[in-house]
Amino acid sequence: MIIYNVTLNIDKSIHQEWLEWIKEHIPLVLATGKFKEAKLTKVLVEDAETDTYSVQFRAHSRAALDAYYAEHAERLKQDGLQRFADKMLSFRTELEIVDEYSVKFN
Repeated sequence: MIIYNVTLNIDKSIHQEWLEWIKEHIPLVLATGKFKEAKLTKVLVEDAETDTYSVQFRAHSRAALDAYYAEHAERLKQDGLQRFADKMLSFRTELEIVDEYSVKFN
């Protein structure tokens, strides 16, 4: 299983506008059919100028992620770049799930 992770540093001057936008953007990425779920998380660091977030999309497969790159990624990425330009910095990483654990209560 592959997680497509996007980490974003958002200028505080556009934080609220960006947060509203990303909550609309994530369902558009999921609508491509290439991912089974997404999580929006705030990175807990203190910075006077930016807020940092991570969006983790769990891909159905490596092939699904590759298809997302080929068919959808550039178009969806451009929307955020056009809206927020130099007020947003992002980078992407791919994570492979090696094993998963959970606690089960009786």
